[in-house]
Amino acid sequence: MTSGQDVQATGVVICLAGDSGDGVQLAGRRLAQQGVAAGLGLGVAPDFPAEIRAPAGSLNGVSTIQIRFDAGEPLTAGDTADVLVALNPAALRANWRRLKPGGCLILDSGAFIEKNLALAGYDVDPVAQLETSAHDLVRVDMTALTLAAVEKYDLRRRSALRCRNFFAMGVVCWMYQLHTEATLAWLDRQFESHRELGEANRAALRAGMNYGETTELSARRVLPVASDGSAGPRRMVSGNEALSLGLVTAAELSGLDLFLASYPITPASDIVHLMCGWDEFGVRTFQAEDEMAAIGAAVGAAYAGALAVTTTSGPGFALMSEMLGMAVALELPMLVVDVQRAGPSTGMPTKPEQSDLNQALHGRSGEAPLPVLAASSASDCFWAVIEAARIALRHMTPVVLLSDAAIANSAESWRQPRLRDIRPINVRQAEAGSPFAPYARDEELARPWAVPGTPGLQHRIGSLEKEHVSGHISYDPGNHELMTRLRAQKLAAAARHIEDTVLFGSDHGDLLVVGWGSTFGAIRTAVARARRCGKQVSHLHLRHLNPLPPDLGRCLRGFRKVLVAEMNLGQLCARLRDEFLLDLQPYSKVQGGPFAVADIEAML
Repeated sequence: MTSGQDVQATGVVICLAGDSGDGVQLAGRRLAQQGVAAGLGLGVAPDFPAEIRAPAGSLNGVSTIQIRFDAGEPLTAGDTADVLVALNPAALRANWRRLKPGGCLILDSGAFIEKNLALAGYDVDPVAQLETSAHDLVRVDMTALTLAAVEKYDLRRRSALRCRNFFAMGVVCWMYQLHTEATLAWLDRQFESHRELGEANRAALRAGMNYGETTELSARRVLPVASDGSAGPRRMVSGNEALSLGLVTAAELSGLDLFLASYPITPASDIVHLMCGWDEFGVRTFQAEDEMAAIGAAVGAAYAGALAVTTTSGPGFALMSEMLGMAVALELPMLVVDVQRAGPSTGMPTKPEQSDLNQALHGRSGEAPLPVLAASSASDCFWAVIEAARIALRHMTPVVLLSDAAIANSAESWRQPRLRDIRPINVRQAEAGSPFAPYARDEELARPWAVPGTPGLQHRIGSLEKEHVSGHISYDPGNHELMTRLRAQKLAAAARHIEDTVLFGSDHGDLLVVGWGSTFGAIRTAVARARRCGKQVSHLHLRHLNPLPPDLGRCLRGFRKVLVAEMNLGQLCARLRDEFLLDLQPYSKVQGGPFAVADIEAML
């Protein structure tokens, strides 16, 4: 199948940058919320260090958030920014290349002191050179103006300076005529028990807006025209938020209790943080002492008849290997969500990568195949996890869902679907009243799901090999081969339910770009631009990585060249080469950051 859908190229991109303790992530997300409230499409891309309080003033301590507002639904937060707000010299140096030619650069001139310049690696103050550049340079002493705005609240200097993020936000709100009522109300709620601090932040926000108005620091800029809202209201959602909502929805669609066991690990921790507060939806969460205990609890919950989930990242996923193999042998439905990050081992905890694919496919002892899916965007996490739950419950198997830090932390505007419009998930549990065979199979090769306590459904569990049909422990060579093949054939059964592959563009041509996961937005945007220029290039994005779509080989053979773009050293490319014996070309990026649109365009 092919699709001719085009991609919006318009938009306004704003980048806020400062130290990791300056609150730019908070201010950026509040700014983004205001854009969504105005009916705009949204793309948000944060980037921050792993340390809670990274070295102040250093390049390694810079925290950045980029926000794109668009009349349509942008697929990325943009390669470059129309406005860059730098709260110190390091923020400027780390993000200078983000600013478009002729863009607006707003500096906190009060932070450009000798000490901070040295920490950022500047031998001389760069501002003099910037004044002769083609950019619209705005020097604002945010440090002094913020201190003056909050002086009456008798805060310590350190606490007072932390209000600079809202001063900077106020300046941007004035420039783009964004209303701040929602943020002011949020400050009241957020600081209900610390009223003075909340009032100080309100004062800083108003001071920023007043500065813009009274100094006319720059001509007001125009946001894209908002949609008319006919398709329904939007909300801002991050990848981890959408995944959490998808898990709760899957439980509702299946009529099962939801049990989430997890050990905190960046960048997956937000999922369990969110779901801890959702008891009213029947969610049960368990913070284990380590990843092995977390997946062990999930296996136990799956055995007990719940929709069982565990969440982790690459290092924790490695520790789950033995217990995940046990879940394959027991043939229990459960979900393992791996929010990937740059590795190996601890690696770069807050930076994205797609290097866990081989681990998801093969990282268990013995022959232990299982379905592997990947979400492609923040909002797609909602649909991907529902699909993963559907597969797990249909085929009685654990399923791995891959996300990554770029998806987990990014955000976009999203029209939340109605539950009644989503197809229910059928669950078949064994019933009492007939002779029970724990490893008899249905047409999907799924064994019965026997909930403990149901009369007549007693059976053995454990990781030793079971006898076909009876479930007795067996060391028979022929039985072991049969059970091994049956578990593998479950993937073939699952493949029958994968829909036909949808290509963006033609189903034949000069070049096909294949991607998976968070590469989606950059690839789709670059390919759409190339097609508008008359190039014969198409895009194929995979959700199902194991089993692969049955028609995938035919799709790949329709092109003279196939490029596989991924944030690793070619793991999917190698898998596709092995599967289809085609000369596919890898395009790898392992720099702790996602592909930019320009990266893909350079290869087209």
